[in-house]
Amino acid sequence: MRDPAYICLIQVAIAFIVDIAIGDPQWSYHPVRLIGRAIESAEFTLRRLPVPERLSGILLTTLIVLGTYLSISAVMLVAGQWCFLYGVIIGAAIAYFTISTKSLADEAKKVMTLLKENDLISARRALSQIVGRDTDRLNAEQIIRACVETVAEGIVDGVVSPLFYFFVGGPAAAMAYKAVNTLDSMVGYKNERYIRLGWASARLDDMANYIPARICAVLIPAASFLCGYGFTRSLRIAFRDGRKHESPNSGIPEAAIAGALGVQLGGESIYQGEVVEKPFIGDARNQLTLKAIDIAIKILYVASTLFLICGIGVVVCIKYFNIIV
Repeated sequence: MRDPAYICLIQVAIAFIVDIAIGDPQWSYHPVRLIGRAIESAEFTLRRLPVPERLSGILLTTLIVLGTYLSISAVMLVAGQWCFLYGVIIGAAIAYFTISTKSLADEAKKVMTLLKENDLISARRALSQIVGRDTDRLNAEQIIRACVETVAEGIVDGVVSPLFYFFVGGPAAAMAYKAVNTLDSMVGYKNERYIRLGWASARLDDMANYIPARICAVLIPAASFLCGYGFTRSLRIAFRDGRKHESPNSGIPEAAIAGALGVQLGGESIYQGEVVEKPFIGDARNQLTLKAIDIAIKILYVASTLFLICGIGVVVCIKYFNIIV
């Protein structure tokens, strides 16, 4: 029972159940928030070095990602040597801190509730907590669109990617992925301040999400089918429109969700005062209503559970294959 593969399965199952039950805790010593503070400190220092900004960005990315991986590896090594049970519990806790199924769903539900109450100002404020775009001038339909797009992207970077890296490399790999994702969310912008410094972080995030995003090209249609909204249309739109997005990864889950809902995503968005025209994704068969957010949340939960089950099944099959060989 002390086989590392089976320990991994126990840890990830515990983490997933706890996340679904209570969500991601919002406290100042959350590992991802600590990573964020480390990024701020490192950026402050590296900007003062007499080197090109792109080189500073490469150093920033390397320090944060490698530092996170080595730190978690050291924690797991010490915990495992101290007590086997502590190692299992700490590994499960680390996995729990990397996934955010319930928290993403709760934030989307909060936006949906405020829209039901016709409180656009509060809905915009709530939406601003989960998106990078400017929200202060969005109308109800634009808020719904942004919320659905964020839920779709969150299936990849909030659930599938961290679970994928946990299955591949354990707690250290999962938290290192969160470091990559946090770097991209903090410095991976294409504005004047970060276009050079954030280049390495943005490219690494693209690479890290490449496989998980493409898993979602099939995973989301499968989840859509289990939710009663069809498989074929979601899969077709994922493959037809998934590459229209400027990001090599974000367009895939958005297209799969758009196909499942029969709606059109994309269009004009404003980031830090600058208008960005995103390509349209999906077909406008249905209007973007509050029901779209509700369905997207259901697909989020089902896709998350489905990937967990598939991941566990793959690990068990690999172990069985190794045994019989």
